[in-house]
Amino acid sequence: MKPEVHANVPSTVAVMIAAYNAETTIARAVRSALAEPEVSEVWVIDDVSSDDTANVALQADDGTSRLKVLRQEVNGGPAAARNRALALCTAKWVCVLDSDDYFLPGRIGRLLAVSGDVEMIADELIRVTLDEEPEALTPDPQVGALTEIDLASFIAGNISRRGQYRQELGFIKPLMDRGFLAKNSLAYDTGLRLGEDYHLYARVLAAGGKLRLAGPLGYVAVTREDSLSGRHSIDDLLALRNSDRNLMQLDGLSQEARSALQRHYLGIDQRLQWRRLIEAVKSHDVAGAISTLTSAQVAGYLAVQLAEQGWLRTVGRLRTPS
Repeated sequence: MKPEVHANVPSTVAVMIAAYNAETTIARAVRSALAEPEVSEVWVIDDVSSDDTANVALQADDGTSRLKVLRQEVNGGPAAARNRALALCTAKWVCVLDSDDYFLPGRIGRLLAVSGDVEMIADELIRVTLDEEPEALTPDPQVGALTEIDLASFIAGNISRRGQYRQELGFIKPLMDRGFLAKNSLAYDTGLRLGEDYHLYARVLAAGGKLRLAGPLGYVAVTREDSLSGRHSIDDLLALRNSDRNLMQLDGLSQEARSALQRHYLGIDQRLQWRRLIEAVKSHDVAGAISTLTSAQVAGYLAVQLAEQGWLRTVGRLRTPS
């Protein structure tokens, strides 16, 4: 039996799922999106998977003609895949659903109910591991305090803090006003394979958009050790760091936003230089190791990392290549 799509509920949301080698989780993601009566479009963009992701996604169709599965010709990362879906969407609102995540029933309706006049409305993530099930939401979950987040607060909310589980605001998956994105020529930066969500949300806020954050309303984020977001290459970190530099060039930024961007830039540069230092040590590259000392703050960060990792003894292995 096909799930009922209620005629009295406006179908105003397009769900975009960028998928790569997700055959074990994509069906659950698709079914959870199709179960939301407010969802009028579900776009699965297969980013040149080597497994059966696209066919498994098609098999999750509910017969309501809302699901479209497309295959990329070249692997371009999640930003390129989402941009392809974004260009094809017609709904008022668009939102991202990662291919290994899913919605709890009623999530979209609860978000729309508190969307008001903002351009992005999001809820806190419900994080589970692969073998965990989320606690069921009550039939009428409390939205909790609705927080209006400006650009400075958003950037500050993406600065990693030592000893704390990663909860950066860039991980949220808001409903976004598609008309506002189109009017301001906003899309995902295809040069980013890390932080592409963060960068787009920052651009929306810098363009005058508003972001409202509610408590957990039903987005389940599955954390896994082999997730793409956990595998950062040096090039990925460099591109993300430089995207902060680009954001700093935007007109009309407040001093608070610029200060937050500078702190975020520093945090990314610290992680970048740590990765570069590891590679320099492995290749006995003294000059490369010295070049990682881009600032006093970075030097201090690297010293702490070396001490914690027990790498101080390995620095002695550095030598000038013969």
